[in-house]
Amino acid sequence: MVEAWYMDESQEDQRAPHRLRPNRAVSLEQLRRLGVAYRKLDADNYETDPCLKEIRRAENYSWMDIITIHKDKLPNYEEKIKTFYEEHLHLDDEIRYILDGSGYFDVRDKDDKWIRISMEKGDMITLPAGIYHRFTLDENNYVKAMRLFVGEPVWTAYNRPADDFPARKQYMKFLAEEA
Repeated sequence: MVEAWYMDESQEDQRAPHRLRPNRAVSLEQLRRLGVAYRKLDADNYETDPCLKEIRRAENYSWMDIITIHKDKLPNYEEKIKTFYEEHLHLDDEIRYILDGSGYFDVRDKDDKWIRISMEKGDMITLPAGIYHRFTLDENNYVKAMRLFVGEPVWTAYNRPADDFPARKQYMKFLAEEA
């Protein structure tokens, strides 16, 4: 089961958990109200998993690839890690399925506070278009993830501020309706 919490304001190592003291846990229901969807799948059998096949069919995820984020596997590793951790949004949903390793997705709540979502093997997350977020490895420094897209992949990240994009405006409307 995925674990999420509100983050502290520390500027120390981004790979550290950054939990508030005392910890302020965030439930799956709270994430759902932000538009974040979570599933647990069988990563050991992702190539033949009927659940993954059904999700891809139902959600029209027609394109996928696999990325390994590790200093020995990813070209321009240091640059990529910095880019992933810059606060940004996308104009399409971001879907990631962790096949091995672990890391953190950080998302902004409706009050602009950071929530850290710990992701590990078997976790699939969908971040809605227009949500401000970022990604980092955890202290294990390794993750292998499947990236899924509807149609052709779009890799463009728009760093904050990016409030004028229709995807951001639509997301803000969604948040207002959820309140």
